[in-house]
Order: sequence, then structure tokens, then C-alpha cells
Amino acid sequence: MFEKQGWHIFFLALLLVGVASLAQDDTVSGQLWGISSQAWLWIAIAVPIVHQIFVWLFWRLQLHHGLITRWFGENGFPIYKIGFTILFATRPVSILLLGISNFNTITCPPSLMYAAAVLLLIPGIYTMYSVVNFFGMDRAYGIDHFDTSYRDKPFVKQGMFKYTNNAMYKFGFLILWSIALFTLSKAALLVAAFSHLYIWVHFYFTELPDIRHIYGEPA
Repeated sequence: MFEKQGWHIFFLALLLVGVASLAQDDTVSGQLWGISSQAWLWIAIAVPIVHQIFVWLFWRLQLHHGLITRWFGENGFPIYKIGFTILFATRPVSILLLGISNFNTITCPPSLMYAAAVLLLIPGIYTMYSVVNFFGMDRAYGIDHFDTSYRDKPFVKQGMFKYTNNAMYKFGFLILWSIALFTLSKAALLVAAFSHLYIWVHFYFTELPDIRHIYGEPA
């Protein structure tokens, strides 16, 4: 487990170095409410980091030690869901605020950017629809870390999950790219790229090992 988290930290550091090297000049120009775009960028970067560390911590404490339900009883999973929901919702909001602060820094024709934003939004929205209607929100939150009865349930093969087992990470995160394109913001685009890459770090070094631990099969 600790070896995997070492790789997690390594790739996070690599991504942060990349962001820092690209967050220069007009990529971080502008301001909103007296706060510079550079500050908004690092706020928007901090949100997914805090979110994914939050998930990692709760999953570790519950899956390997059963501490969340031991401490909070049947309220353990609902408490986790509240924290998850707040942090998850803050991700697109922070990118939107950054995009407004850094508005119109992409030099491509706006009509082209808006068209691309709509094209990305379609699979993103359908993925969210598939999560709600086929996958189930509790399962998306990671209830299989808390409730052992979910360990006997088959993998979902409906909606967007018909085409890929990991629709949430492959297509759901396109919504963040769409927000960045709608605001014509270089900084928001950079954060969208960071968020999409960083969720795969979470997948390979946290979620995939957990899937193998819970379901006892390669994924």
C-alpha cells in the first residue's frame, strides 16, 4: 500500500511541476473579486488534491481497519458522502471561477471553442446520467468500501458503461474541459488537464488496488 502511495506522490509532484511551468504570463492574467487568476488557479488545483486525499484517507481507514463505521456507526457512510459531495461540487465551481477570472485568453476563434465545448459536454452529461441511472450514486461514492453486500454485485454494463468499465474517469471529466472552453480560459484549461490526469493517478494507485482487494479479481 505504501509503495503505491509513493508513486501517487511522485506523479502528483510531477503534475504540479508541469502546472507551475505553464502557469506563466497570460495563462494566469486577469482577476476576479480582487483575487488574481494565479491565486484562483492554485485554489482550483488544491481542490482536487484535497478531494482525492479525503477519499484515499476514508477508504483506507474503512477498508483496511473498519474505523469509520466503528467511530460513527451507521452514520459513517453518510458523513463521508457529505464531505465527498462538497469537494466534488467544488471542482467545477473552482474551474468556472478561474475561467471567469482568466476569461478570453485562448486565441482560437470563440465559435470553434464553443463547438468543442458542446461536443465534450455531450458524453460528459451522458456519463453522469449513466452514473445516476445505472451505476448508482452510492456505488459511485465507493459504498463497496463500507458495505460488504456490494462485493457480490456484478460490474455495470449499461449506458456509457456498456462501452467502458471506467466511464466516469474517461468521459465524466470532459465536463471540466467543457467549462474551460466555454470561458475561453487558458488557466481553466490547464486545471482541467491537471484534474483529468490526476484522477488517473488516483485510479491506478488507490482505486484499482482497492477493486482487486474487494472483488478479488484483476480489473
